Amino acid sequence: MTNKEIVSKAMKEFFADRDITAIERYWHEDYVQHNPSMISGHQGLRDILQYIEPGFKWEPGIFIESNDLVLAHSHVHGWGPSPLIVVDIFRFEKGRIAEHWDVVQSEVPAEKTASGNAMTSFNIINSGR
Repeated sequence: MTNKEIVSKAMKEFFADRDITAIERYWHEDYVQHNPSMISGHQGLRDILQYIEPGFKWEPGIFIESNDLVLAHSHVHGWGPSPLIVVDIFRFEKGRIAEHWDVVQSEVPAEKTASGNAMTSFNIINSGR
């Protein structure tokens, strides 16, 4: 399984399916978290699950995988009152997520952007253009 595939499975199983056992499968025991609202380690993941709304949805659009890093540009629902655009950076060690950084921003509807483009134009990317 590629690191990108591990990220996809980990995010779905833990956040969307709310499967707490996914932590042991996908996250390194010495997991380091750089999000300022979360603590490092498996306990930080357990703690954050209580704040994730039922129906959480993570829609990745762009993945970049290079060596032990995976970047995912995603559309997220259920992590607060409005949809978010998130860039997650995952570092892998021994086949598991060992470190995480993210950049989070509230989604702005396309009709309200200066360019008129959506913040997640994944349909263009996925169409091969």
